[in-house]
Amino acid sequence: MAARAPATSKQHLQLGADEVVLAKLGYKQEFRREFTPLEVSGLAFSYTGVLPGIASVLFYAIPNGGPVAMVWGWAIAGPFIMCIGLAMAELASAAPTSGGLYYWTYSLASPRCRNFLSWIVGYSNTIQTITGVASVNWACAIQIAAAISIATDQAYVTTNEQLYGIYAALVLSHAVLVSLGTKVLARLQRLYTFVNLCLCFIVIIALPIATPREYRNSASFALGNFTNLAGWPSGFAFILSFMAPLYSIGGYDASVHMSEEASNAATAIPWAIISSIAVSVVLGWGINVSLAFCMGTNLESILNGPIGQPMAQILYTSLGQRGALALWCLIISTLYIVASNSLLVGSRQTFAFSRDGALPFSRYLYRINSYTQTPVNTVWFDSVFVLVIGLLAFVSTEAINAVFTIGITASYVSYITPITTRFAFKNDFKPGPFYLGKLSFPIAAIAVSSMVFMIFVFFFPSTPQTTAQEMNYTAVVLGGYMALAISWYYCPVYGGVHWFNGPVANLAPSIRDENSVSKKEQQDAELSVSVVDV
Repeated sequence: MAARAPATSKQHLQLGADEVVLAKLGYKQEFRREFTPLEVSGLAFSYTGVLPGIASVLFYAIPNGGPVAMVWGWAIAGPFIMCIGLAMAELASAAPTSGGLYYWTYSLASPRCRNFLSWIVGYSNTIQTITGVASVNWACAIQIAAAISIATDQAYVTTNEQLYGIYAALVLSHAVLVSLGTKVLARLQRLYTFVNLCLCFIVIIALPIATPREYRNSASFALGNFTNLAGWPSGFAFILSFMAPLYSIGGYDASVHMSEEASNAATAIPWAIISSIAVSVVLGWGINVSLAFCMGTNLESILNGPIGQPMAQILYTSLGQRGALALWCLIISTLYIVASNSLLVGSRQTFAFSRDGALPFSRYLYRINSYTQTPVNTVWFDSVFVLVIGLLAFVSTEAINAVFTIGITASYVSYITPITTRFAFKNDFKPGPFYLGKLSFPIAAIAVSSMVFMIFVFFFPSTPQTTAQEMNYTAVVLGGYMALAISWYYCPVYGGVHWFNGPVANLAPSIRDENSVSKKEQQDAELSVSVVDV
């Protein structure tokens, strides 16, 4: 296995191109590179889970503009999402490592602040991946409850205790699945991708055919009706509806954290990011158009229906009990896939950050299981954290809903920083195989500007008339977590400021010596970001 660190330059010459690039970044190969370019693209797409994502957050779009928000809000958000993906893809091509964002930040920032910025990005990225697992599993639990409601003809209402029980069972099952070997997880991506694609086309094509005439909407309604049920001014309400596409097509860094398990990573990872966004934007728009034409005109009944899920209510009225239940079960299965891949990606980020000693209990988390050759300890560490986050459901609905938005806001903090440091500081950035040339800066500027704007938007409550219990607690939860991360960094004696020096090389210097690499390998695996000096 490539995880054995060679001790001489002669052994170093036997490394493949991916291992050479990783060695120049300061790390030895510890995972098996079982993910093909197609499978890593499939992971990025199934991680996005566009249809179950829409099903989970449709309640953000319907009250904030109705059909217009669903159709045109999605279309407007798409190009901005692609700009973020393009900016990320350039960095991923330059330095394909599981640490990704915090590694790029350290490599590109000024020596005066790179330790602190790398620390902040690492913790933002870690909380993003963990809350992502929590939010997807909670959405899956709610959708299972909706399936029970459909099966009992809307007579059964699930309690918070029962929802948490379903949630906990889902999290534990994912932990067992993700603890399997890399080869198994890689091959599963083929099935995951096939299921997601088929389900998208079923909704786009079959739903309009099966919907009764009384629930079919005219083109003027489906494409032009703006209904504001939230109470905010219409313009701001429309902006709030962007939460739906931004959540549904999130996690652009998913494939980045699989860099050390993918073959031809410098090319495969950026194209996985771009292809997953492009496919998700197109299919997601098609799904929203289909829903807008088939949901009827009574939007309040969709939002306040007994099933408790807007999309499930639409399917119920269009397909009847049996048809809706069958399709809803397929949606639940795809959301289960998304949750599984979320834990997979999150465990790799946790592993990378603990490899550099930044997390509590890093010495226990930075371990590869001898049997599966995967970081089983980080899988279960993340799972326990996710179970604790789920307890917010007993505080209030708004508190657990904050988990949805914190995943986006925390991810934006971790995305904005490396993209900005690339242009804000003097550095030795060398582009990888994927490079935008003169378009790099304007695309990065659009990406950063849109993310900064939306971070502030996501701090607002769903309606202007709100109580303390109904308030949006995203700012509180995110701010509290980041305050803890900063406090630990500056903690006297024990804080990261005293010992954290960014990414830590775990490779012997002789192996990183460029003089020990043949010219051909230098050409095949040219270093894109200078080696971290530790």
